[in-house]
Amino acid sequence: MSKFQQIASDLSQKIRSDYYPVGSYLPSENELTKQYRVSRETIRKAQKSLLDNGFIQKQQGKGALVLDHERFSFPISGLTSYKELQQAQGFQTSTRVVVNEMVKTPDFLLDKEDIRPDETFVHLVRCREMDGIAEIIDEDYLRLSLVGEISEEVAKDSIYQYFENELGLAIGFATKEIIATPASSIDQKYMALHAEDHVIQVNSYVYLDDTQFFQYTSSHHRLEKFRFAEFARRQSQ
Repeated sequence: MSKFQQIASDLSQKIRSDYYPVGSYLPSENELTKQYRVSRETIRKAQKSLLDNGFIQKQQGKGALVLDHERFSFPISGLTSYKELQQAQGFQTSTRVVVNEMVKTPDFLLDKEDIRPDETFVHLVRCREMDGIAEIIDEDYLRLSLVGEISEEVAKDSIYQYFENELGLAIGFATKEIIATPASSIDQKYMALHAEDHVIQVNSYVYLDDTQFFQYTSSHHRLEKFRFAEFARRQSQ
């Protein structure tokens, strides 16, 4: 994590804990520069990260106003790894890999993408745990021909960081759908839910810059713990 990201994460945690309450102002750039012992440019990058994620609003002559930003908000648009989101929003979790196997093309992808039935996929299921309780289940199908086998260590950390930095893949865009659905057998097993319970399911079809489909992700979230939000900022005309 870069220095400005560390500072943004620290400031976001202080906002969440009401060290900097909603309606107050962050210390000035000069004060933050002294506090963190970094350049003004680094502080500006950290503040831009906070601004882009809806934590603050810059007001000319007054500084950075702290906005109301509820904990554990997941963006609807954008293509961000779980680890990147965790770092940006400052919450602490652990990841447990419960499935890492090779499978043939799942039936539901045959009608949607130009994929051969005999193609091999990496099938991952990961539990995102907070205080030892699984709050999110991420299930991924990744084209083996593009990503190769994925180690347990990589699966527990950041697969996107691995794809981009180690494999040199250029991840381009995704299409998403969000639905409320009954808890699956996996949800019931790892999140201790019942058949009558529901989860929020976010399905993502992810493509490389060259438009090749390479990943399907189904992310299941507890209804009572998370909300999905997008911070929209009007661009100057």
